[in-house]
Amino acid sequence: MRKKFIAGNWKMNLDSSTAGALAKSLAAALKKDKLESYADVAVCPPSIYLTTVAAALAGSSIALGAQDVFYEKNGAFTGEISTEMLKDVGCRYVIIGHSERRHVIGESDQLINKKLCAALSAGLEPILCIGELLEERQASQTETVIERQLRQGLVDVKKEAMARLTIAYEPVWAIGTGKTATAQQAQDAHAFVRGILADIFDDGIARKTRIQYGGSVKPANAAELMGQKDVDGALVGGASLKVDDFVGIIKAGCDLEHK
Repeated sequence: MRKKFIAGNWKMNLDSSTAGALAKSLAAALKKDKLESYADVAVCPPSIYLTTVAAALAGSSIALGAQDVFYEKNGAFTGEISTEMLKDVGCRYVIIGHSERRHVIGESDQLINKKLCAALSAGLEPILCIGELLEERQASQTETVIERQLRQGLVDVKKEAMARLTIAYEPVWAIGTGKTATAQQAQDAHAFVRGILADIFDDGIARKTRIQYGGSVKPANAAELMGQKDVDGALVGGASLKVDDFVGIIKAGCDLEHK
């Protein structure tokens, strides 16, 4: 299975010129190292810079994604961005249910499900984020939390739509903290997710669905994480803001696939 790498931490960390320059540098680095044939790569800049980054990526293999979306196609929803608007500026992917949307903004599983269904209906390829807080892991609630997020997030999602969906397991306690789940912790969570997918759909869907790990992924730990049986790529945080680090993570995944 081809690994998928999403730059998901561009967030509120860039301006227009640095976002465009970062995208151009990343595209050039992937081409130079001939990585396009071995991995699917996307970047998700702030929505205000989507057109700038789309222009910078023109002609490259890197796909464009958004950090969020609203569930209505159009209407009086001040400040929101629809699936059609994202497609209009060239988006292929959209991140849905990121931990900051859940735990800082306060989005519910039900709202996340509405966004996910809207994205799939529009032909976008969503990345559904799930993961537990530190206190939930300490209370041995990891599996309970991610099962709830997964089952409620996938309500009304049809089996045939799963080919366009990626799951990203991101333990919240390992995001921006410098802490990383051990390779075994990541593998255990991913295997559990795959088991839930088999129960909701079937074994075939479970095997084919790509499950990314997100949580302080760096070049130094990428090979061990990507080497786990059920880890199919990475939703990359702070390391995606540095071309060398992001490319190093991609190389680690590609090297494992083609040794």
